[in-house]
Amino acid sequence: MSTGVAQRLSDLVRHRLDADPAITPEVSAAVLAALDAEPDRSPSLGMSGIFLRAIRVRGFRGIGPEASLLLDPGPGLTLVVGRNGSGKSSFAEAAELALTGDTRRWAGRASVWREGWRNLHDGSTSRVEVELTAAGRDGALSVAREWPEGADLAGGTWTQARNAADPTEFRVERWSRALELYRPFLSYSELGALVDGRPSDLFDALHRLLGLDDLTAAQERTRARRLELERAARQSRDERNELRTALETVVDDRAARVAQLLRAADPDLAAIGREVSGARHDPTGTAALQAILRLRLPDAGAVDGAAAAVQAGARRLSELTTGDTEAELRVLDLLDRARTHAAAAGACACPVCGAGTLDAEWLRETDTQIARLTERAAAVTTARDALLAAAGRARALVTPVPAELDPLPPQAPNVDTAPARRAWSAWATLAQAEPDAEFPERLRAAHADLSRLLNALRGSARKELDRLDAVWMPLVPRIAAWLQGARTVTAAESELHTVRRAEDWLKSAAAGLREERMAPLAEHARGIWRGLRQQSNVDLGVIRLQGNAGASRKVLLDVTVDDAGSNALGVMSQGELHALGLALFLPRATVSESPFGFVVIDDPVQAMDPAKVDGLAKVLAAAARSGRQVVVFTHDERLAEAVRRLRLDATVLDVQRRERSAVEVRVAEDPVRRYLSDANALVRTKQLPRAIAAELVVTCCRSAIEAAALARSRRTLLGEGVDHREVQRRVDAARTTWEKVSLAVFGDPDRVDDLNELLDREAAWARAVLRDAAAGAHIRIDRGTRELISGTRKFVKWLNP
Repeated sequence: MSTGVAQRLSDLVRHRLDADPAITPEVSAAVLAALDAEPDRSPSLGMSGIFLRAIRVRGFRGIGPEASLLLDPGPGLTLVVGRNGSGKSSFAEAAELALTGDTRRWAGRASVWREGWRNLHDGSTSRVEVELTAAGRDGALSVAREWPEGADLAGGTWTQARNAADPTEFRVERWSRALELYRPFLSYSELGALVDGRPSDLFDALHRLLGLDDLTAAQERTRARRLELERAARQSRDERNELRTALETVVDDRAARVAQLLRAADPDLAAIGREVSGARHDPTGTAALQAILRLRLPDAGAVDGAAAAVQAGARRLSELTTGDTEAELRVLDLLDRARTHAAAAGACACPVCGAGTLDAEWLRETDTQIARLTERAAAVTTARDALLAAAGRARALVTPVPAELDPLPPQAPNVDTAPARRAWSAWATLAQAEPDAEFPERLRAAHADLSRLLNALRGSARKELDRLDAVWMPLVPRIAAWLQGARTVTAAESELHTVRRAEDWLKSAAAGLREERMAPLAEHARGIWRGLRQQSNVDLGVIRLQGNAGASRKVLLDVTVDDAGSNALGVMSQGELHALGLALFLPRATVSESPFGFVVIDDPVQAMDPAKVDGLAKVLAAAARSGRQVVVFTHDERLAEAVRRLRLDATVLDVQRRERSAVEVRVAEDPVRRYLSDANALVRTKQLPRAIAAELVVTCCRSAIEAAALARSRRTLLGEGVDHREVQRRVDAARTTWEKVSLAVFGDPDRVDDLNELLDREAAWARAVLRDAAAGAHIRIDRGTRELISGTRKFVKWLNP
């Protein structure tokens, strides 16, 4: 019997993604990222192959002094049998409570179910303990809960100990995920609830077990991410519209430009960013006003210094040129040439006047005069050059009319550049002016006039900028905030496209993945049902999970009755529903991923007809053979009888309750041997009066014969193919010991006369033993108790050769 489930969900998803040609690598990566977003959901305990070694109980439920249920910690089938009230279920509930902190039998029940949890005879200190064995060197683990006197069920201490080390606090949260997925406990109250409880409970259990809650979580994560991205994009659009409306009401060129940019379906975010940062150059808008503020004139001191230098140069030149400077220069030129003539001709008459003589004396006087005139001419030249240089420096301070003084657009109605522009034009003409006597004053006056008008213009520009900034600047943070979000939205556009496709793919693939994941477990459940149904005409078909959330989620169990389709709950008997519940429980509890190697089932036989009891025995034995430790608690002898009759490998433990809740566990014999052992024990009991002992011995011998007869009856009739229901009818019809033996020998309880003839003919001794065992409880017999016991033993062997 296979106990595995489908491939890992992530492997199935990868396979489907790889097989879908329409899926891009980006979409595939998004699906897998959503699926693997919670790697810590693994239910690993750090332990595997966990088996039960012992359950020890004291002062809890039906058990008073400490009692121990010792189990072979490995695969195999163990039946724990005992009558109602023997304390057997107390062991099952103790194990569940020790590991989970609760029991499903009490969950959701009235408080009275929880109030009687302490044993009435020995409950001052209550304790439950489970000893476990797991794979690995640290495999020995015990988990215990202990309640001192007065503590309620939720109190006490909860500890664990590894390899007999000192106890530490038991951290149930490490176990909760594994216990939720692979819960190894099943009580009688849960059998029906698995099927006819809330539809969503079974859905949720199977959904979690198959890892499909991870698929749902992946869908939810992609949906949440898509909604987040769409919400951001929608919010960005809404904010853009609101921002554009606000900007359109503002008289500001920057606001107008940004509003215009925002009208586009795909706004130019870089251009808007430049507007916000002020990096955009616009000579006709606020940038023009800011440019006016940046206009600079030469410092008044520099202008005044330049004008003073021109004045000083002019004054110096004027001082040097008080006489007829040109005449002096001509005289100097004439003397120069005369000197040259005299030097060449020697002493001679003056070539100009003819009266004087150009002799040595004349030469001396002439040289003196030439030196004086040359010095004077050099001084005049130097003064003139200095004046021209000072004038050049003054003119260098003058610049052309700047473009910033061009007329401004209507957006700045309060700023008039014309006066400053005219003043600057007047100032600019000085660049070509001669350095006459009026030049310095003209320079000073033009500079002073321009400075005044330029300062006034700057004031107007500053006021206009302040006015514009008063409406613009409050909008800048809004624009910047929107811009940041818009950039994020733009950057996420490709992700949004990918997430939408990932979500669509998960939605479309979810049903197929769920069916593929469910198929092996459903097949396992159908296999178990086939083993349990036996002679039932109800067949289990498809098991499907329907819905995803809310009240719509449920497990669809399609059944057929005599090949006609129907609904499970409408056609199944209570026993069949319990069998179906078991068929759904075992696959969940025995999947290969489960760390638990054991399952504990309490009272699964109730309401089952004999055929299903046989099927149950086979199913439980098969689960044990597949590597599970199967521990079944039952008060119904039919399961143990079926195990013995079908020769299934199983250990049967008998639980008996003595006075004051003293519970004893022993390995059970078959009923025949147990009755004969009890008879021998009665014979050996010296304190028991002989008459009473004899009566009890006869009762035990009669019970041994009846048990042997019923065992042969069931084995023979079922082996002959008689229907289980007919077998049970015949068993119920056999009321007396003779009728039961008749049923065993002939298959019919009404052939007692034929039985007597057979015994008279073939085994007269057997008829005598049967007569004494059947009548000895009512009349005195001649046979002694020891002889009756040996005769009964011989009769049982004759009856079951």
